[in-house]
Amino acid sequence: QVQLVESGGGLAQAGGSLRLSCAASGRAFSNYAMGWFRQAPGKEREFVATIIPSGHTTRYADAVRDRFTISRDNAKKTVYLQMNSLKTEDTAVYYCASSPRFPATWTNEYDYWGQGTQVTVSS
Repeated sequence: QVQLVESGGGLAQAGGSLRLSCAASGRAFSNYAMGWFRQAPGKEREFVATIIPSGHTTRYADAVRDRFTISRDNAKKTVYLQMNSLKTEDTAVYYCASSPRFPATWTNEYDYWGQGTQVTVSS
């Protein structure tokens, strides 16, 4: 059984920054791609970013490219999402997830999910 636990969400002002973390347990973390998704009220869950097991290759949604950075520390079994230049439209619940595939940009390509962490960006 895999467990993913997100942290680091909260309230930020537009133009500010937040760093999300996702700690994993239960299987060989370094063998799987990791991704971040988000879901705003009344909207479908959408892809944000993904990173390959080695951490050397990443992919981003157009809406966050050049503002967000995904990274991972395989020794700590943790994946991060650094969010800079935040916008009000970034407000959502952010989820991390694990996938045996890369690049994996669809929710059905991920087999384990965290419980989510709320990010709220005020103007």
